[in-house]
Amino acid sequence: MIIGIGSDLCNIDRIAGTLERFGDRFRNRVFTDIEQAKAERRKDTPGTYAKRWAAKEACSKALGTGLAMGIAWKDMSVTNLRTGQPVMHVTGWAKDRLDKLTPPGHRAVIHVTLTDDHPWAQAFVVIEALPMQGDDETGGNGAAGRSEGRSGDR
Repeated sequence: MIIGIGSDLCNIDRIAGTLERFGDRFRNRVFTDIEQAKAERRKDTPGTYAKRWAAKEACSKALGTGLAMGIAWKDMSVTNLRTGQPVMHVTGWAKDRLDKLTPPGHRAVIHVTLTDDHPWAQAFVVIEALPMQGDDETGGNGAAGRSEGRSGDR
């Protein structure tokens, strides 16, 4: 069952301006070390940061809180599988909120997709609750190993 949906559209030029103006103060407040390392390796650094910003906004909306109720930017982070598929990770208050949303006897899976077409970056997040009883190893949808609020898009 779907327990949350969120989307966000972010202007890449706005993120570029914020990076120029606030630099490390902005980076360190919003992005994890892994996210920063990934973005700084990319040719389109502002675009990479903008996609992750949008993913965090979309995830906070899917959690039903926005960036409130104690949920912080770094409680949500995006990494990529070797295939390039994005994976959303939640910790801290975001993980606590996810646990509260997840019905008993279910496990949460977060699906995230990212895209950009300058000057826009966009993210969609869908949080799904899958039954744990009678669940095979893949959860019936290929989501093996992606419990505890982590998954990527398909």
